[in-house]
Amino acid sequence: MVIPGAQWGVERSRPLRADAERNRERIVTAAARLFAEQGLSVPLEDVARAAGVGVATLYRRFPTRTDLAIAAFERNMTAYTDAVDKALSNPVPWDGFRDLLFDLCALQASDPGLRALLTTAFPASSVIEGRATEAIAKLGEVISRAQQDGTLRPDIGVGDIVVLLLADTGVLEATREHAPGAWRRFTALMADAFRVGPHEPLPPPTPAEELRSSIAMLTGDTLRIEWLADD
Repeated sequence: MVIPGAQWGVERSRPLRADAERNRERIVTAAARLFAEQGLSVPLEDVARAAGVGVATLYRRFPTRTDLAIAAFERNMTAYTDAVDKALSNPVPWDGFRDLLFDLCALQASDPGLRALLTTAFPASSVIEGRATEAIAKLGEVISRAQQDGTLRPDIGVGDIVVLLLADTGVLEATREHAPGAWRRFTALMADAFRVGPHEPLPPPTPAEELRSSIAMLTGDTLRIEWLADD
C-alpha cells in the first residue's frame, strides 16, 4: 500500500549523492530500531523524526512501508550473512562455528533491530525470501563443515541455532539493564553443549513447522517462515 502523501512534489534541487546516502542510512537505521521496538505499524513520521529528516524525504526514498521494511530487513540480514561468511572462511571448522555463535549473539546484543530479525513479521517479498534462504543455506554449510571435521556433534541442525538465537533474545531482554554482558556466558555454555563429547542423547529436534508457528506467535502474525525447512 502506498503511504498517503508519498507522491509529493519533487525536490527543487538534487541533493549531493553523499548527503542522499547519509539520509538513507539514517532512515534505515531508525526504521530498524523502531520496527524492533514497536513493530512494523510504527508511524513513519516517528521514523523520520528519529532519523532527523523530513517526512517528505522519507517518502521520496521509500514510497511505501513495505519498501522501508525490506530495506531494514536487508540491513539486518547483511550483518548476519557477513558473520556466516566469516565463519565459512575460517580454516578451522569448529572455530568458525563457535565464533559464529558469539558473533551472532554479539550482533543481537548491540542492535535491537538485529535482535528482532527472527521475530518480526516482515512483508512477503522475493528479496526477503531470497536473502533468508541464502543465509540459512550458508549456516547449514558452517554446521556441516564442523560435523565433517568431527568437532560438532552430529545431531545438531539449523533449527538448533534458530532456537539458540531466540533464547538469546530472551536473555538479552531480561538482563539488558542490570547484567548486559550475561549473554556471553550463556553463549559459551551453548557452544560447549554443541561440541562433540560425552553427552547424553538429545530429545528429537524441534520440527520446523513448530518453530515457524512459535516465531509467528511472537510476531502476532500467522506468517509462515517458509525458508525455515526441516533439517
